[in-house]
Amino acid sequence: MLRKNRYVQFTSKEIEPEGWLKRQLEIQAEGLSGNLDKIWPDIKDSRWIGGDRDGWERVPYWLDGFIPLAYLLRNEDMIARAKKYIDAIIARQKPDGWICPCEDGERHRYDVWPAFLICKVLALYEECSGDDRIEGVLKGALHSLMLHIRSNTIFNWAGARWFECLIPIYWLYERTGEEWLMYLANMLNVQGTNYEVLFREWKDQAPRREWNYQTHNVNLAMALKSQVLASRTYEDKDAVVRAEEFTESMLDKLFTYHGTVYGHFTGDENLSGSSPIQGSELCGIVEAMYSYEQIFCVTGNPVWLDRAEMLAYNALPAATSPDMRTHQYDQLVNQIACVRFRGRPIFGTNGPDAHLFGLEPNYGCCTANFGQGWPKFALTTFMSYDGGILSSSIAPAKLITEIGGIPVTVRLETDYPFGDKANYYVTVGSPVDFELAIRIPSCVRSARVDGVEYAPGSVVRIKRVWSGAASIGVVYEFETELIDRPNGLKAVKRGPLIYSVCIGEEWKRHEYVRDGVERKYPFCDYEIYPGSKWNYAYASDTFEATYNGISDYPFSSEKPPVTIKTKAVEIDWGTEEGYNDLCAAVPRSREPAGEPCEITLKPYGCTNIRMTEIPKISL
Repeated sequence: MLRKNRYVQFTSKEIEPEGWLKRQLEIQAEGLSGNLDKIWPDIKDSRWIGGDRDGWERVPYWLDGFIPLAYLLRNEDMIARAKKYIDAIIARQKPDGWICPCEDGERHRYDVWPAFLICKVLALYEECSGDDRIEGVLKGALHSLMLHIRSNTIFNWAGARWFECLIPIYWLYERTGEEWLMYLANMLNVQGTNYEVLFREWKDQAPRREWNYQTHNVNLAMALKSQVLASRTYEDKDAVVRAEEFTESMLDKLFTYHGTVYGHFTGDENLSGSSPIQGSELCGIVEAMYSYEQIFCVTGNPVWLDRAEMLAYNALPAATSPDMRTHQYDQLVNQIACVRFRGRPIFGTNGPDAHLFGLEPNYGCCTANFGQGWPKFALTTFMSYDGGILSSSIAPAKLITEIGGIPVTVRLETDYPFGDKANYYVTVGSPVDFELAIRIPSCVRSARVDGVEYAPGSVVRIKRVWSGAASIGVVYEFETELIDRPNGLKAVKRGPLIYSVCIGEEWKRHEYVRDGVERKYPFCDYEIYPGSKWNYAYASDTFEATYNGISDYPFSSEKPPVTIKTKAVEIDWGTEEGYNDLCAAVPRSREPAGEPCEITLKPYGCTNIRMTEIPKISL
């Protein structure tokens, strides 16, 4: 059996991003992930398409974001480039269905993680393109995988990420009903890492500063959805409920001991505690977003969309430059500079350049993978369910679909998360009865829908016979609050956004060639030095927000859409021992070192260097 999802995502054929969200996707297309097939040997000359470079995860990772990006933007050039890669991959599929670029004699020692990933990409491509070849290609690839793992048990990355293959397996089963697919799903579940056992008697409360699969932040971000996905095949009617309860308990442990203020856990690359000067890998951010989106589809619990939005509006944009031509491998909550470490890196297992902004700092997996974040988020703006349409992730977009053969358009016009208003416009071809559900984010203090107040975290359901054109107005109330963080530090949160102290930025460009990869402007590396003071403590309970409007770069560090002014005072903070460009994890002193002054805070996602967790003192 395969249990139906509570909510079903629309495809890029039906969803059109608008407003700032469309612009963000355009920036991505103009930036790094939109050009990797032109500039980066691991994509341009990959073994997946007959070249001699990387033949493992990087092309599938890149396509996982590039394909929906191309189709959401209706960009014909990008669509053609995506098809070129899919055509090349299909052309190289072996007669027995094997699809990964390795020699037949190498299969027994081949980690099949890329097989899971490319199968997921193929399903996504069919949804975007309607290519009728894909079902047969996917059937061959998955059947070959099933025969392979009967005598070659999955290991390493495939063992840690087995559940990712459930997504294409379920996709194909829903179209064919072939029972061998459920057998394959069960085989993967049996052979892969059991995260319920891992977290039942969890032993990783403290950072180990060693590399292993069980504390790898990306594995854990992916694994958040493991049991919920698997529960769709269980006969027990309460299986999904128990799987969600497990995921909540897993998250609680991760957040308690390794949590960040923006709703993720550290990992550079492995779990690294709650210090604001430890990093979170960008791959982990986008994979956690995807996990939350998938969990919501199965459970229907809107808290998972709250969590996805928290990352989308804070951590994801903070890890890329506003023009998305560069990215970080690791981001820090308190990050006064992004400078190559001259001695031992602060990171647990990552290298000295892991928090530079660049082409492939530390390792190229994030270069290929971060592109999935925004397009897949855009695909969650509207979802369908029995009898209705849900406005799920709150961002400007338009849905064009049919209900009972009648054309239906739902358009959301909003500056959220920066602005506090949302307007829905519903147009139908002829009278039609359906329910429009509007999710109210849990981060707001309250919301008024057409003048009626609703609680945060609720879902407003409007069922009627729709005729002609109609509009619905939503006004959110944001509240500025100080969040308690470890070691007596505080962070400012207002609605869906975390705020950080503005620090002036001085960028230093680096162009060079290493391991056959050229870093050349605009896709090169940068160090960032502070151009203003950063050693502050809050000295007021008053925080005054100002909406400035959204510029051509929605998460601009120079023109942030919203800012907050408050009073602060300098303190003797100091740097971490042995590091000149890394603030201390906690300040040396919390005594005022001067008179109070006015400072400006901007959204965390609009920062490249920042101070986010600082003390509050009484004068």
